Amino acid sequence: MQTLANTNRRNFLKIAALTGGGLVLNFSWTDAEALTSPDTIAAIAPAGADFNSYLSISPQGIITILSPNPEVGQGIKTAFPIIVAEELDADWTKVVVEQAPLDTKKFERQVAGGSGSIPHSWKRLRVAGATARQMLLEAAAKRWSVPVSECTTAKGIVWHKTSNRQLGYGELATEAAQLPVPADVKLKEIKDFKLIGTTVKNVDNPKIITGKPLFGLDFYRDGMLFAMIQRPAFGYKLKSLNASAAKAMPGIVDVVTFDNNVAVVGKSTWQVKKAKDALKIDWEKADALESTADHNKLFKEMLDGSNATVRRKDGDVDTAFKNAAKVVKAEYQCPFLPHNPLEPMNFFAHVRPDGVELVGPTQTPELARNETAKLLGISPDKVSVQLTRMGGGFGRRLKADYVIEAVQVSKLVNAPVKLVWSREDDMTGGSYRPAVRYRFEAALDAQGNMIGYKLRGASINAGNATREDNFPSGAVDNLLIDSVDHKSPITTGPWRAPITNFLAFAEQAFIDEVAQAAGKDPVQFRLELLDKAKQKPVGAIKYDIDRMKGVIELAAEKSGWGKKKGADGKLLAQGFSVYFSHRSYVAQVGEVVMQKGKPVVQKVYSAADCGVVINQSGSQQQVRGCIVDGIGHAMYGSMTFKDGVPQQKNFNEYRLIRLNEIPEIEVHFVQNELEPTGLGEPSLPPAGAAVANAIYKATGKRLRSQPFIEQEEFKGVS
Repeated sequence: MQTLANTNRRNFLKIAALTGGGLVLNFSWTDAEALTSPDTIAAIAPAGADFNSYLSISPQGIITILSPNPEVGQGIKTAFPIIVAEELDADWTKVVVEQAPLDTKKFERQVAGGSGSIPHSWKRLRVAGATARQMLLEAAAKRWSVPVSECTTAKGIVWHKTSNRQLGYGELATEAAQLPVPADVKLKEIKDFKLIGTTVKNVDNPKIITGKPLFGLDFYRDGMLFAMIQRPAFGYKLKSLNASAAKAMPGIVDVVTFDNNVAVVGKSTWQVKKAKDALKIDWEKADALESTADHNKLFKEMLDGSNATVRRKDGDVDTAFKNAAKVVKAEYQCPFLPHNPLEPMNFFAHVRPDGVELVGPTQTPELARNETAKLLGISPDKVSVQLTRMGGGFGRRLKADYVIEAVQVSKLVNAPVKLVWSREDDMTGGSYRPAVRYRFEAALDAQGNMIGYKLRGASINAGNATREDNFPSGAVDNLLIDSVDHKSPITTGPWRAPITNFLAFAEQAFIDEVAQAAGKDPVQFRLELLDKAKQKPVGAIKYDIDRMKGVIELAAEKSGWGKKKGADGKLLAQGFSVYFSHRSYVAQVGEVVMQKGKPVVQKVYSAADCGVVINQSGSQQQVRGCIVDGIGHAMYGSMTFKDGVPQQKNFNEYRLIRLNEIPEIEVHFVQNELEPTGLGEPSLPPAGAAVANAIYKATGKRLRSQPFIEQEEFKGVS
């Protein structure tokens, strides 16, 4: 707990002003002891009056807004409070943001996944702020004996301009919170927003910059033990264990086994890691031992086989291909990928007779609670979950396996336990992006119109590897999309922009191939397909044609598509891509130049339509992060297996994009007043194709397999 003794002289003056009844006017974002620290305020200010599950206001005018959803780097801990504060007409400099624990009675969908947090909570958050504002207006009107309609609010103050009177929110908070909660409140017109759509700094910036404990790995509890686990490779089970050497090492408390796992428990992570390395374990085969070479054979069998599941069929595909003037075929393949968040998996668990305490980074706290309750045979009400900030997740922390491991170890050793995965554990511990191969076919008539389209998705542990209702479905008279999946002991799970993270590359690269075969500009070819879908739709259209056209045209305009020249006076090698996912539309243009005979990504233009932009700062970061992630994994990422054993165990063997390889990125947003849609994922899917199509322009060679670094065009690039 931060105390007054920890503050510097400048902050002491601010705090003194607060305790004397004044209001804080500003603070430094880089000052770790800034007055707006929740710990400082909690130490000096009386508890605020609660208006609803999301906010309270103290007598000093400090507005505390709870952010219920997990913060995984997507900026939700800042965005949620911005929405509340906008409708509340709060003074943002007096807003304190706190991470709410899991509370399914007060909040809905406390999940970070699927880019669904803002779309789900947009109206709920607005209503929460507007409701409190209305109650403050009513309290002021009552005190002044004036009609509520004569009162207005601005920056944390209620005004009665006729009599030139004003009251701060803090002065009204206690009595306002006692009033009946209005059943219906009026929300602002979007044109009247003052905070939403501006640039707001991340509320955790001061703590991040100064290294304050925020993340799961930072969490510490006096008396807790540390644990690490040795897990089997895929297709193996525990045969025998000799832990005598490990148990004899300094600081080691116990070595326990469960579910084919061996857990070492001790007093520090280093002691536990050294003891884990000293374990002598024999594993035996329990399932098929698959290798990457096996998967390549499986893909061919699945693509050539006849047992695929039809996902969508429009028109007469066989006749269209039979009568085609030209047929274009191509296959695209992607490997398994680990998630590799900067912060490896970790969690704290304390199993007690009266319940369980969980603390750590999870994208699905309710799942963690429910799985814990199920494991122990207790009511979920007996399990508390406190959320920490996450050092990345990308879908990996949607699972609760690492939480359950911590719970199991705590129960076995009857003590509070902090489970920590090493980087090697994290990379080899499963839940990868599924490996997929796609086969595309397009039929063209004599005028270069696409009259037939076929897609088969062959995958390993992906289920349906297609998105059968996405573009170009609805724009082609004769269409067949099907899929086939192989069940493997190699565990998989959601990976940022699930399925579409690779499907978009394959589809958009193939559409470029079709446009070339048709003799048409790639951008114009896409626009013609969309016009066809609007004028003569075929089957269901489950994407917004106008919004997709809007981002295509914006990206083309901002990038100078087809017109931009390099330093040598020649047209730049540009590649185009557009995709719809997680309710949002993103078009991108990649620019590639040749350096020493190798293609180098120089710049990426991005145009996004995600409805109302909540925070310009956070939104820009999300788009840029998606593009870097998308390019990096398309260029370099690959996970291979030999007899069930992952071959890449750390970053010396698994290539990531490097800082000097990140291109210039220019981000544009479509300005509209539509309700906000997803943004944490939609900008990743089109990135790979924008780059691949630009590389084709520069080299004349198509890239159909990831990672690109393994293709002939990049030989010699380390």
